[in-house]
Amino acid sequence: MAKGRTEIAELGEFGLIDRLTAKFQNKNKSTICGVGDDAAVIEASKDKAIVVSTDSMLEGIDFDLTYFPPKHLGYKAVTKGISDVVAMNAVPEQITLSLGISSKISVEFLDDFYEGVEFACKEAGVDLVGGDTSASMTGFVVNITAVGRAKKSDIAYRSGAKEHDLICLTGNLGASYMGLRLLERERRVLQGVDNPQPQFEGYEYLLQRYLKPRARYDMVESLRKEGIVPTSMIDITDGLASEVLQICKASKCGARIYLERMPLAKQTTALAEEMHLDPVVAALNGGEDYELLFTVPLDKREQIVSLGCIDIIGHITAESTGAYLVTPDGNDIALQAQGFTPKR
Repeated sequence: MAKGRTEIAELGEFGLIDRLTAKFQNKNKSTICGVGDDAAVIEASKDKAIVVSTDSMLEGIDFDLTYFPPKHLGYKAVTKGISDVVAMNAVPEQITLSLGISSKISVEFLDDFYEGVEFACKEAGVDLVGGDTSASMTGFVVNITAVGRAKKSDIAYRSGAKEHDLICLTGNLGASYMGLRLLERERRVLQGVDNPQPQFEGYEYLLQRYLKPRARYDMVESLRKEGIVPTSMIDITDGLASEVLQICKASKCGARIYLERMPLAKQTTALAEEMHLDPVVAALNGGEDYELLFTVPLDKREQIVSLGCIDIIGHITAESTGAYLVTPDGNDIALQAQGFTPKR
């Protein structure tokens, strides 16, 4: 009997992942955490664990080479890889990098790409230890695997949030998405124009946030110095709404996020207004901010506030209450995850 066809859009990104991995059971004692978190956790010794993550970036889906400089792309590839390790409260140490290279890519392009990789690795204290190259018929493809290390007791999973925990966020949201919208706008406006002069003045920060984001390993170090181990943690790659829901699902809890506490950069709000967009939607669903969303017990509030650069944007509630964004006038708006939709 022939199987029926189910469109991926019917399941959504996270439903698809759940379906494809549901039958896999860990068989090795050394596998501490498999599918279902930002990275896998593998036993290294009695007290230490190795953290491993893998990511891919595809031309035409994740980046457009008409406006993405190869140096910045190399830097961002490293950020994307090590951010998942950082989100486990671990220290990234090594990466491997595999490329699918189409005929339009030159040696000079690759030189620049690897210059960006080298700079990011040096900045983060990470070693490039291997990889692969192959031909590609569908454009430039980047696959990166990141490896880190942590004490078992320091690792922060998505599943550890408890009722009344504070929900904390490093940095601001939506800037990366607005940087992308700016680049897309200028590409459309200047298409076919000789000697194009894109108008980026006043929005340089947004471009930096999209083209050259930095993984927040600095905040992991700050938390460690304070002796704070988050009860749960995730990085902001798919937007705040999606990441909150991932923590709620894994931790079997609810959440309240307060709109008035969500940090937005001035340039994010300004460009959103100029383009007739809602900056809150950019923050909730834009993604690729690579900030850290984490939870801590209520008694850690003063320590978190003293660190600076961290906003307390809400708190964990009982699972039965659901996950909501609370407006300044007290209305609750249910959070919804966007995830990816395959392009036709």
